[in-house]
Amino acid sequence: MNIATEGRWTRALGVYANPRVRTMLFLGFSSGLPFALVLTTLSAWLRQSGINRATIGTFSLVGLAYSLKYFWAPVVDRLPLPILHRMGRRRSWMLLAQACIVIGLVMMATSDPASDVTRMATLAVFTAFASATQDIAVDAYRIEAATEKDQGGMTAAYQIGYQIALICAGAGALHAAADHGWMTAYLVMAACAFIGIVTTFVIAEPDARVDRATLPPEPLVERFEQSAAQWPELPRKVVAWLIGAVVCPFADFFERKGLKIGLPILLLIVTFRFNYTTMGVAANPFYIDMGFTLDQIALVSKVYGVIMTMVGAVLAGVLIRRFGLLRTMLFGLAMLSVANLLYAHMAAIHPTLPWLATIVSADNLANGIAGTSFIAYMSSLTSARYTATQYALFGTLWSLPAKSLASQWGKIVNAWGYPAFFVYTAAIAVPAMLLLLWMLWREHRGETTGVDAAEPAQKQG
Repeated sequence: MNIATEGRWTRALGVYANPRVRTMLFLGFSSGLPFALVLTTLSAWLRQSGINRATIGTFSLVGLAYSLKYFWAPVVDRLPLPILHRMGRRRSWMLLAQACIVIGLVMMATSDPASDVTRMATLAVFTAFASATQDIAVDAYRIEAATEKDQGGMTAAYQIGYQIALICAGAGALHAAADHGWMTAYLVMAACAFIGIVTTFVIAEPDARVDRATLPPEPLVERFEQSAAQWPELPRKVVAWLIGAVVCPFADFFERKGLKIGLPILLLIVTFRFNYTTMGVAANPFYIDMGFTLDQIALVSKVYGVIMTMVGAVLAGVLIRRFGLLRTMLFGLAMLSVANLLYAHMAAIHPTLPWLATIVSADNLANGIAGTSFIAYMSSLTSARYTATQYALFGTLWSLPAKSLASQWGKIVNAWGYPAFFVYTAAIAVPAMLLLLWMLWREHRGETTGVDAAEPAQKQG
C-alpha cells in the first residue's frame, strides 16, 4: 500500500473520531432495545405462558408500528411539544418516546399474559408505537447532527449500538428470565432503557438546517388554501396542514430528483432488501431443519453472527468514506447474494457446525455492509425541510414490500426445497444490482444519480 492510499484509508477511519458519531452507539442501543422485547423475546414469554401459536402469530402484527411510522412522522417532524420543546425539536421527541418505552416495559413486566393476554397485547402495541416514534426522532437527529461525509460513520455507530441492544434484549433477557423470571427480565430491560434517556440529556440539539419560521409556504398548500377559501377555518387549516406534512415531502423528493432519477431511486429502495429480508425470516427454521440445536443456533447466529454484523457496519463506514455509497451498496448486496448461494450449497449437503459458522459469518458481514450503506443512502436523499418524514417514507417503501414477499418463504420451501429457495433469494437481488450498476454508469459519465452525500474520498480532496 503506497503512502497516498494509506493516507486515504486513514482519513476514512477518522470518521470514528467525531464525538457525535460515538454518541450514535448509545442512541442505536436505545432504538434496538425495545424491538426484540415487543416481538421475538415476547413470543418466547407468550409460548412459555401457554399461549397458543395462532395468538402468538397475531402478536407479530405489533411490528407494523415500525413499517407504518411514515403516517405519524410528520407530527414528529413539525409539531413542537409543550414544555419539552425547550430541549429542541429532536431531543424533546426522543425524551417523550423513551419515557413511554420505560413505562411500557415496566407495565409489561408486571403483567401476566396467561391471565390477560389482551392487556399484554395493548402494552406491546403502546411500547412498539413509542419505539417507532423514537426511531423517527433518532433518524432525524442522525441525519442533521453530522456533515454529509460523516453519515456512513454515524450509521455504522448506530448499527453497532442497535446490534448490541439486540443481544441484550434477546439472549440477555432470555437468560435473565430463565434464572429470575420474566418480571425481573423486563424490569432489567426497562432499566437498560435509561441509557437512551441519559444520552438525550447529554447530547446537544443539532443545528437546524432550516428555520421553519422563515420558510415560505409550500406552493401546494398555497394553491389549496386559495381553492378552499370558502371552507370553514378549522377544516381548511387541518387539511392544509396534512397536505404540507404528508403530501409535500413526497412532492419535494420528485421536485429535487426529477422523475427520470426519482423513480429508479424509489425502485432501488423498494428492492434493495428483498433478498436479506426473505432469507432472514427463514433462517431459524432452516437451522433447526438442518439438525442444529438451539444452543448451537444461539451461539453462532444470535451472538457470533451479531458480532459479525457489527464488524460489517464498521467496515461499511470506512468503505463509504473511501469509495462512496453506491459502490459500497453494490459490494454489500453482491456479498449477500454469494452468502445465499452458500446457504443453498449447505442445504444440499449434510452441514456441520463449522459450515454454519462460516456461512453465518459471510451472511452477517455482508448484511452489516449492505444494511449500513443502505441507511446512509436513504439518509442522503432527505431534504432538510422534511428530514424525519422523508426518511420514514423510505422506511415504509422498503419494509412493507420486502416483508410481504418474505411472508411467502414457507410455501416456496414446501414446493421447491431449501436449495432452490436460497438460489431464489440470491436471484431477487438482481433488480437492485442492475439499478446500482445503472447509477454507477451514470456517475461515470458525469450524470446525476441522486446521491448528495458520501462521495469517494479521492474526490473529496
